[in-house]
Amino acid sequence: MHLSATDPPPRVLHLTQPVEGGVARVVTDLVRAQLATGLHVTVACPDSPLTADLVALGADVRAWSATRAPGPTLVREVRRLAQVMEETRPDLVHAHSAKAGLAGRLAVRGRIPTVFQPHAWSFEAVGGVMAAVALNWERRGARWASRVVCVSEAERMTGVRAGIRGRYTVIPNGIDPEHFRPADAGTVRAGLLPDVDPGAPLVVCVGRLCRQKGQDVLLRAWASVAQRVPGARLVLVGDGPDAGSLRARAPESVLFAGAVADAAPWYQAADLVVLPSRWEGMALAPLEAMACGRPVVVTDVDGARESLPPSLEPHCLVPPRDPARLAGAVTGLLRDPLLRESLGHQGRRHVRSTHDTRHTAEAVAEVYQDLLAPRVPTEDRESIRS
Repeated sequence: MHLSATDPPPRVLHLTQPVEGGVARVVTDLVRAQLATGLHVTVACPDSPLTADLVALGADVRAWSATRAPGPTLVREVRRLAQVMEETRPDLVHAHSAKAGLAGRLAVRGRIPTVFQPHAWSFEAVGGVMAAVALNWERRGARWASRVVCVSEAERMTGVRAGIRGRYTVIPNGIDPEHFRPADAGTVRAGLLPDVDPGAPLVVCVGRLCRQKGQDVLLRAWASVAQRVPGARLVLVGDGPDAGSLRARAPESVLFAGAVADAAPWYQAADLVVLPSRWEGMALAPLEAMACGRPVVVTDVDGARESLPPSLEPHCLVPPRDPARLAGAVTGLLRDPLLRESLGHQGRRHVRSTHDTRHTAEAVAEVYQDLLAPRVPTEDRESIRS
């Protein structure tokens, strides 16, 4: 957005819970871009490393103690958001993910323009009665979203098929191609894994250790991979609620790196990056890996096909929850270094041309402009533009 010198900058309030992983990176990238265009940006989120990152960028950060899942603290969380809005007087609210989308829309109730970005639908994360409750809320809560921003056409269609009637805009996720870029794998690997044979085939999986990301499926597949590719090593990068159970079932060829502030070196060190998710909107990890010139294997969930160039699909796309197919794809690529190199080059070209975070920020700015324009006098509507 470019603002005239005479107009006060629009005040945007981002709400986010979770505060780690892909959602945090999306929020950080948006805040950085929006501050650069002159917007007044406030973020309400739980205290976390994200808080320090946002403050360093120059954002106004307000403490919002919120659990990741709905629970008995919801009423208190909604009241706190109402207080934050009273203090900051935003012109527009942008709520990220299910919990912030729930509490934020309850606090605002459509009184000011509200963008809801699900980052994968809440009803996909649960089953049984809870799935029905989550779906019912999303259907009802849609009336309090001026725009629903989906990160893939597949995510939008999942919402439409579920009966969520909203004004949708699809804005694919983006990454910073200057940060996520190729590097010499051997050099990076020597720094990260000095005790591992530098010639060992290395598979890396970056993501929160939880059911959504499917590391349990990857471990079931890994037994076959390790048998067919002697010396292969797998590194799980991240932390989460499933860390203990995954460690308990992992063989010695699987290493746990824990949570990291920057995953780029792990992509650069890998021969192959795998993300066996059960559901997504559009995962960032495959985009980041491809930007680093590394081939990927991903499951065919929402956003996966849209994140890959068509030429990669036969080699890199497998059904979700299918350890045998996952093992076959990983094994095949580990055995074919020339194919891996070709796929890595194709993936990087694709991500640089279609998933640059600057394109994402510009598309979000257009949504904001559209929602804020009715509140701006007709002669001044050109003062806020992308």
